Amino acid sequence: MKVNRRKLLQALGLSPALLAGSSAAADGKTNAAANGGETKIVGLNPKGMPPAITLLPMAPRSPGFTTLEGKTIYMVDIGFNNGDVFLHEMQRWFQEHMPSVKTIYRRKAGDYPQDDPKLWAEIKAANAGVIMGVGH
Repeated sequence: MKVNRRKLLQALGLSPALLAGSSAAADGKTNAAANGGETKIVGLNPKGMPPAITLLPMAPRSPGFTTLEGKTIYMVDIGFNNGDVFLHEMQRWFQEHMPSVKTIYRRKAGDYPQDDPKLWAEIKAANAGVIMGVGH
């Protein structure tokens, strides 16, 4: 029985690019006699080799932010799907567990990479911290 490898891989939800071997094997002309009468299929790991990760330290905290007690925290939403729901839930958590922390929800103008000078000036004037809901 001849197996159509392309259809087999497609049925399994795999890409034919996973096949490796000689060019004859890629053309479907595998030398079955050399493999004891059976076709040999070799799969490659599609993940490849990830680059090395360089760890960076967290940014230093401002001297006035050694604790959140009595501080103001802006919950800034950039418009990611359901980011507002998540940030409002965080506000409820702060109200329940850290009532001395004032939270303010704001929707940033524009997309993530776009600047919002008016919002940043408001946050700076309030000497507040920021939690940004950027998604993913």
